[in-house]
Amino acid sequence: MKTLGSCLLIAGTVCFFACSNGTENKHEDTVDSAKAANKEIKAVQPDASNFALKAADGGMMEVELGKIAESNAANHRVRAFGEMMVRDHSQANDNLKSIAGSLNIVLPDSVSNDSKKEIDDLKKKKGKDFDKAYVKMMVEDHKKDIDEFRKCADNCSDSSIKAFAAATLPVLQKHLDSIQAIQSVAVK
Repeated sequence: MKTLGSCLLIAGTVCFFACSNGTENKHEDTVDSAKAANKEIKAVQPDASNFALKAADGGMMEVELGKIAESNAANHRVRAFGEMMVRDHSQANDNLKSIAGSLNIVLPDSVSNDSKKEIDDLKKKKGKDFDKAYVKMMVEDHKKDIDEFRKCADNCSDSSIKAFAAATLPVLQKHLDSIQAIQSVAVK
């Protein structure tokens, strides 16, 4: 019962920080809040919870950027890629939430301050300027994500998180292949 009370207190703290993230940028970022809560709970090894936090932040960012691509992109292939990001990363985010819930891992309910800045920067671009910036970012981001997911799939201490990373890798590779094809043909 004591553990349940602690979990509720920590979850309330995370919600407080997440919900009050509007007055100034001095607020603790929701990813940092979730990380602190996970450290307190000690539900799983830090490598598993830290990976889950990064994956959740990245997945939410991909969904937001995909939505922006659907409206701001000039090239129809870039818009279609944005649609794929929304669909695939929403599904991965839901899977991760389910796994995290079963492991008592607290995930952020919104993107980190760094991710929000990247989203806000891309929101300002339209047409071909957006296409170039978005495609470049997606290539770099997916290369980095594939490396992180591969490391987790090979080495993570928690079998559920490890399985999630392994199952998500082919989707991330499909995304990288797709965006590199778009980069080489449609966006110069």
